[in-house]
Amino acid sequence: MPNKNKRFADEMDDSDESKKHLKSCVRVWCDGCYDMVHFGHANQLRQAKAMGDYLIVGVHTDAEITKHKGPPVFNEEERYKMVRAIKWVDEVVEGAPYITTIETLDKYGCDFCVHGDDITLDASGQDTYRYVKEAKRYKECSRTAGVSTTDLVGRMLLLTKQHHSCGEREYEVDKVQSGSISKDPSTHSPWTGISQFLPTTHKIIQFAEGKEPKPGDEIVYVAGAFDLFHIGHLNFLEKAKAEGDYLIVGLHTDPVVNHYKGCNYPIMNLHERVLSVLSCKYVNEVVIGAPYSVTADLMDHFRVGLVCHGKTPIMPDVDGSDPYTEPKSRGKFKSLHSGSDLTTQKVVERIINHRLDFEARNKKKEKKELAAYEALMKQKEVRIS
Repeated sequence: MPNKNKRFADEMDDSDESKKHLKSCVRVWCDGCYDMVHFGHANQLRQAKAMGDYLIVGVHTDAEITKHKGPPVFNEEERYKMVRAIKWVDEVVEGAPYITTIETLDKYGCDFCVHGDDITLDASGQDTYRYVKEAKRYKECSRTAGVSTTDLVGRMLLLTKQHHSCGEREYEVDKVQSGSISKDPSTHSPWTGISQFLPTTHKIIQFAEGKEPKPGDEIVYVAGAFDLFHIGHLNFLEKAKAEGDYLIVGLHTDPVVNHYKGCNYPIMNLHERVLSVLSCKYVNEVVIGAPYSVTADLMDHFRVGLVCHGKTPIMPDVDGSDPYTEPKSRGKFKSLHSGSDLTTQKVVERIINHRLDFEARNKKKEKKELAAYEALMKQKEVRIS
């Protein structure tokens, strides 16, 4: 590749060591909408980073996404920050073009582009990666089965269609766990009309940091649902991590979340929420199925020096007690303001308030994908015959 990494050479010093590192560094490019950032996005970026040394992620603007795909759920500033917080990302390029070109790869000194093994189409129905594929500067990673932004939007649209309400208590947590309400029945795309997510210990290990706290580290503990992981969660975790050296996040089970949130929650099941939180660079460890009340045993076991909670109301435990009684009695409780008023409920409201726009977006996207999939199958049939 001509002039590879040329624009970065000027930023390096003249030492032989720096030049050697620059020459050997494999720079990888990924791009996308990264709307409603979830563990599927994170898993793609994890795989891409493993193919090189330095991962650059281009994120499209709201205008580009609306033009080619339909309106995004989160605005571009929210999406830029969410992608920057994924632990495998080294650099984010704001306003990256929707169609990936050789010029883009060269501009950022990238050797190749990585995308999942599904197809992304532009407004005209053409493959957005056609140019880098033709130039042999494209690699694929395995798409994460069981989740997509289209799927998550579909879950919320389906829940509102069924008119679930807080008062009716018709929601059954095992429906989310089984995947029986995970997608709209009108979803037919071979890539976004997907099967349920099947968690494995291997996947959790891939996402986990695997590092124990060092002696003397200040250990901070927070707990919650962290459903539909969003910018409010991210800002809170960033603030919590700044309070110490090692951040542990306790994730409540689906029945517990449903008990204190009611309605249709959680939208994402426990295992999905675990991976979403583990992908955040501020998080060191996750307690899967943490108790709702922060107990003395929990604090002593993890050597917790500080327990934090956001500005959202604290619901009492089943016995009516304050779940933070223990850390408060020890003088180890702190209330943090994330600086964001976004909540999971407000994310759902965005979808509900623009239901027709998002339903149209999903149908438009799936229609293009079906056409592309059928064309791909025909090409395979011709090659076989």
